[in-house]
Formats: sequence, C-alpha cells, structure tokens
Amino acid sequence: MIRCAKIMGRDALLDVLAPLRQAGKSVALTNGLFDLLHVGHLRYLQGAAAEADLLVVAINSDRSARQLKGPSRPVVPEDERAELVAGFACVDYVTVFDELDARALLRAVHPDVHCKGSDYTAATVPEADLAAELGWRITIVGDTKHHATSSLIERIKKPRD
Repeated sequence: MIRCAKIMGRDALLDVLAPLRQAGKSVALTNGLFDLLHVGHLRYLQGAAAEADLLVVAINSDRSARQLKGPSRPVVPEDERAELVAGFACVDYVTVFDELDARALLRAVHPDVHCKGSDYTAATVPEADLAAELGWRITIVGDTKHHATSSLIERIKKPRD
C-alpha cells in the first residue's frame, strides 16, 4: 500500500498543525465517510478548502462507518478512502477517526471553521454547541445535496432498462 504524506494519525496531525498555526495559517476541518467518491464530494471539499488556509479532512473508520450506515458499508476500506481524498489538490491533511461523531477530534484540532455539507443547516450541525463553546465558526459548503453515495449504490444495483 502506498501511503501519502497527507495522511496521518491525530497526534501527528496536531504536531504538523501547531507550527503552521503559529505562522498564522487558519484551519478548516470537515468530516465524513467519503465512500464511493462522486462530484458532490469534490464540490464539498473545494468549498471547505475556500474557508481557510488549510483543509483537514477527517474520515470515519470502517468500524464507525458500519455503525452509522449498516453492515454493508463502507464499500471502500478506510485506507483507500483516505488515500483517494488525500489525492484532491484542495485537501491538505487527512486523518481517520474511530468515534461515531467528530467531537473529540474537533476538540483536539480546534479548527477555525468546521465545514458541513448542504444536508445540514447551521441549526442542525451536531457539533454546533461545541463550536459555540470553543469559539470556532461553522459554515455550510458544497452544492445542493443532489449527490449521495447511498443513491449511487442504489443506481448501481438497479437493472438498466
């Protein structure tokens, strides 16, 4: 397996970000499964990258993905999902997290902005209380939610007419 320098564990990520922040760089963090990448993922990540100097993408581990989406997910293993996401030019760093939500990672990274997709509103972001407590902003990015991995899976399964 080829490892990308952009992919790292939580502690290494914090070590890399510290001097960059001291140099004045802002950090955006977004998270998700990123299973079966599609154009909606790209637009989402590009929108998130526009919100800060650096973009950190946190990817759900295989274990947490199964807990969130069911036993048939993810389709693509976490190492491959991380490598694919790291391949986008707009992504600076990728980390895999095992928790069911990103709260612990958000606490550790303390981003300047937490980016969520258009399937959320500022009021429905699960970590909004944490953002208010710790003082970072939340932004909704990406195009209108017309693309979803679950829809893509259903299209693949459906016989063509």
